[in-house]
Amino acid sequence: MATAWILGNFKGINLKVLDVKESSSLTDFFVLGSATNPTMAQSMADEITKQLKVHGYEVISREGSRKGDDWILLDFGDIIVHVFLDVSRSVYDLDNLWENAKEVEIPNSYYFSSDDEEKSEDATGKSYF
Repeated sequence: MATAWILGNFKGINLKVLDVKESSSLTDFFVLGSATNPTMAQSMADEITKQLKVHGYEVISREGSRKGDDWILLDFGDIIVHVFLDVSRSVYDLDNLWENAKEVEIPNSYYFSSDDEEKSEDATGKSYF
């Protein structure tokens, strides 16, 4: 959920968290988000990597970090984060590929939070960091 919060606060669009642990041996969760330009996508990926590292999660693999790539994949083991350029997301169509996966609800407060709000905390008060 922390990665979804970061994507939302970096003005990511079309965010999804998919619980794939029943249908995939690769990971437990996919986090999908779209950016409107390559600089935005790189910033999202860099911030996710930085914040998860601070909290003890090391990136196992990072793909798509070259200039011009339209999909950045961050593999943290139990969590794989996909940051797409919005114009290219439908090409890869992960949304339909994993359509049977359970979608985890993302609280509305994760989108564009103000500095006054408690960061990475959902409506129940549960902190994800």
